[in-house]
Amino acid sequence: EMQLVQSGGGLVQAGGSRRRSCAAPGFIVGNYGIGWFLQAPGKERLAISCIERADDITVYADFLKGRFTITSDNAKNAVYLQMTNLEPEDTAVYYCAVTGWCPQKATVAFDYWGQGTQVTVSS
Repeated sequence: EMQLVQSGGGLVQAGGSRRRSCAAPGFIVGNYGIGWFLQAPGKERLAISCIERADDITVYADFLKGRFTITSDNAKNAVYLQMTNLEPEDTAVYYCAVTGWCPQKATVAFDYWGQGTQVTVSS
């Protein structure tokens, strides 16, 4: 069973940046599709990005407007989500998850999930 460990949450001011990390100890992340999701209070979990290095695929939700970048590092068994120009509407719990390939948007397509980390963007 794959374990995903997330880090990088916290409070940030609007317009600021934050990098989220998702580590998969003992697994080569490049062999899988890794997705990022956000879940705002009282709302459903939304797919925001997915990366699959084997086929050189990276995809993003349109509503991000190019503000987020997903990368992976096989040497560190980790995937990162760099978030820039953050807005209060980005306040949510962010999750990473593993799937067989990208793109994927449905949560049921993902087999293992990180613990989730909160990002709060103040105006």
